[in-house]
Amino acid sequence: MNNAPGRIITFGHLFSTIPGMRWRSLFPILEQVEDYNTSRFRHDIIAGLTVCIMLIPQGMAYAMLAGVPPIYGLYTALLPLIIYGLTGTSRQLSLGPVAVSSLLILAGISQVAEPGTSEYIALVILSGVCIGIAQLLMGALRLGALANLLSNPVIMGFSSAAAIIIAISQLPDLFGIVVPRFPHLHLTIGYLLERLGQTHWLTFFFCSGTILLLLGLRKWAPKLPGALLVVVVGTLLAYFLQLTELGLQIIGDIPAGLPAFRLPEVTTSNLQLIWPTVLTVTIMGVVETISIAKALEIQNKDTEIRPNQELIAIGVSKIFGAFFQAIPSSASFTRSAINNEAGATSGIASIVAALATALALVLLTPLFYYLPVAILAGIILMAVRSLLNVRGVVALWDIDRRDFFMALITFVATLGLGIAEGVLTGVVLSILSILYQSSKPHIAVLGQLPDSSQFRNVKRYPEVKQFDGILIVRFDAALYFLNAAFFKEQIKRLMRRYPGQLHTLLLDTSSIINIDSSGLTAIRDIHQHCADQNIRLCLAGTMGPVRDVLSRSGIDHEIGTNCHFLHNIDAVEFVLND
Repeated sequence: MNNAPGRIITFGHLFSTIPGMRWRSLFPILEQVEDYNTSRFRHDIIAGLTVCIMLIPQGMAYAMLAGVPPIYGLYTALLPLIIYGLTGTSRQLSLGPVAVSSLLILAGISQVAEPGTSEYIALVILSGVCIGIAQLLMGALRLGALANLLSNPVIMGFSSAAAIIIAISQLPDLFGIVVPRFPHLHLTIGYLLERLGQTHWLTFFFCSGTILLLLGLRKWAPKLPGALLVVVVGTLLAYFLQLTELGLQIIGDIPAGLPAFRLPEVTTSNLQLIWPTVLTVTIMGVVETISIAKALEIQNKDTEIRPNQELIAIGVSKIFGAFFQAIPSSASFTRSAINNEAGATSGIASIVAALATALALVLLTPLFYYLPVAILAGIILMAVRSLLNVRGVVALWDIDRRDFFMALITFVATLGLGIAEGVLTGVVLSILSILYQSSKPHIAVLGQLPDSSQFRNVKRYPEVKQFDGILIVRFDAALYFLNAAFFKEQIKRLMRRYPGQLHTLLLDTSSIINIDSSGLTAIRDIHQHCADQNIRLCLAGTMGPVRDVLSRSGIDHEIGTNCHFLHNIDAVEFVLND
């Protein structure tokens, strides 16, 4: 086999020769490594190791945020990353434990089981399987577009509220105060405020020191692995100074070795307990993954995202990961950005990160014994800063008031009602927003630009020419049952502005991409309304599919075959010369 210098192997060509097999669609990595060489492999190695350095402390921190022992965060950084590396379409996306998914898991499962208990862990693992199955089915049924159910303003409002909830959940580990689990945030805050005098100052020093050190490293040495450095420094201090004797809480024993295969405990009662959490995490996981993958696609010309394959990839990752005790994973914006900046060129970078984590599990877990819990809390508090987007929400006030109130309502609902309720509120708001905008789309009166055959909105282009007796209107949406009544109402309203003056109504239908039976009825009603007033109705710029529907319904003949034009200028010249 004659390979170019540095070429490792052309895996894609090898498998694509097997007839009847959809290897390349099932395993996008085969496309990614078609022109693979030692230079790209070196970049993937560096990127994978860089991600692993950040993934280990974050994995443990987010596992604790999810209410499970830290080791489960490391388990989540194994098989899910390998499977995504093989089946995901993004070359730079990094999977694993993330703050929002962990918070959603804690908020949902803690309602039915005590965090940290064997029952709780079993329900979390089972949730991972169910979430994976749901996302796999969404991908197989080509429902990737459902990721759009949460609009950007809703995500901004939810993420900002989630950041506050996560931050409040870490306050006990910041102050070193044991806090009972309360159903509402204000009760947790009130309990802490009443007992601030009981602050364990050594714990406070470690947590606040972690935050300050991470801030300093981010400003003056951004390329250094800050999370890993604070973990190493804090562990060494706790060990050599024997700070546990002064009341500093540490991680303690972490099981060494790789996770064992274990079937999730599937029962009808368990499924009934976890389904609200499954629904919530499924939606947020899809939105997170697709949005991050698309953001990376914009930055990398060699990356082509297939949303449905992404859903299959993250679904299969969760299913098989759960068999090896992984908690629900999702795409991490921070680690994905680091993976991208480190030069990842294929899913091999994700596989390298998983293998490096596996090596750490086998050899390094005893070193985490003296890791202070306060340091993990500091890492979480730093990580959630990126979720808090107050500036973006405030900016919506000037950009679009409707979007601002959507973000605000989602924010308040998440804080006041709960995580799952906040996500549900966001979905409902997004759907209502779509329905509202579809029911009342933009409609414009047009005029001809001077010395041009182009027609533009008279409100935006005051220099356009309007013709006596001719009203030209453009409807900027599909014409269907949701907006057909609005269409008729607006056309008639515009016609009433010219009582007894019109002889022609010209509908610019170039923006009507689709029409249903309700839309046909609306066109027919407008035609009858024009006929009653001895006004001619003409259509211009009608798209082929819409023309086909008009033809099958017979409306084109009712209007008159001589009243259909390719362009507005053609219609105007015909009317003026008639």
